[in-house]
Amino acid sequence: MKKILNLEYASIHATYWMFYGVISSFASVFLLARGYSNWEIGIILAVANVLAVVLQPFIADLADRSKKLSLIGITQLLTVLMMILTAGLFALKGKSLALSVIFVLLIAWHTVLHPLFNSLNFKLEESGIHINFGVARSMGSLAYSALMAVLGSLVEARGASVLPLSGELILIMLLSSLIFTGYHFRRASKVEASKKTTHEKSLPSEEEEINLSLFIRRNKLFFVINIGVIGLYFSNSVLNNYMMQIVADVGGGSEDMGRILSLMAALEIPTLVLFDRIHRKLSYSLMLKIASIGYTAKIAMCFAAKSVAMIFAAQFLQLVSFALFLPAMIHYINDIMSRGEAVKGQALFTTMVTITTVFSSLAGGWILDTGGAKMLTLTATLATAAGAAVIVAAVDRVPVK
Repeated sequence: MKKILNLEYASIHATYWMFYGVISSFASVFLLARGYSNWEIGIILAVANVLAVVLQPFIADLADRSKKLSLIGITQLLTVLMMILTAGLFALKGKSLALSVIFVLLIAWHTVLHPLFNSLNFKLEESGIHINFGVARSMGSLAYSALMAVLGSLVEARGASVLPLSGELILIMLLSSLIFTGYHFRRASKVEASKKTTHEKSLPSEEEEINLSLFIRRNKLFFVINIGVIGLYFSNSVLNNYMMQIVADVGGGSEDMGRILSLMAALEIPTLVLFDRIHRKLSYSLMLKIASIGYTAKIAMCFAAKSVAMIFAAQFLQLVSFALFLPAMIHYINDIMSRGEAVKGQALFTTMVTITTVFSSLAGGWILDTGGAKMLTLTATLATAAGAAVIVAAVDRVPVK
């Protein structure tokens, strides 16, 4: 049962990030083919992320407090809604308000699923089975990298119409994984429950339901850490959104950009796979400090780069930046939060990352137009350093509940 649940959880991450590749990485390709301008595409992406920021805390609150819907049930419902919306992409062949709304909702719902799937790791462990988050998340990176190579060729050969078809097939796989995960989780939970003594069963639950407002008041230092996340992830968003302009500034082209992004994804895998072993030596808070410094060093190298080779070299810091920070933050939140707060904690983190995506998309484009790529990487370096300083200063001061 242990292997089955871990495989199914890895499959959830793999299909989640594959759909991200279809709906986000190829968003411009699909929308340009439907007659949208770059400016209109930017507005759609910004609105989608703003909507996700609004929705995430409320969905997380529902997941924490609902008696009728389980966490797995909520993710299944959102996946079905995304399947319905994706089907709408087949019918709409040109630019329209309906197509814009569908695309906004798809990206928003997909973003909302992120903290829920992170929290699902710990929900599944209630069955008494250890779930290896690092390995599961690494399968997401691997699946994303593989799909991007294949999907690029398919779109070139068949056109953008293959994107909604690919998305629908991926969502079917995601829903199947969630259904099987729910089934095996219930089976494992029954076995675990049968092992408990009557005394253990009669103990009062320590879980306390709280609303979002109370959560923020009770976790002020954690909220400060997440303000730091906004600065820290600014450089991550800049590199994801504007790598082409950064590479072009040092004489590179689109082929170099593709190789750099591919290398970034590949370098996440070793750290994610070995994360449990790393944790045996390092605490989650120490890993967050190391990763914060790694983020700052990486964007600083991109700012100082005089050649494409130096930008390539900077990506090796992905091993001790994003690849280390993400799983460390997920586990850190679970460690410091009570059960009634866990999903809201994950949602706050994801919300801050989403806010950064919106801000960096709008500010980054303006900085590029007015000051160029060097000014953008300098701004990102300063923002990342400020965010890193906040996290390093606060991460050890948050009380464990």
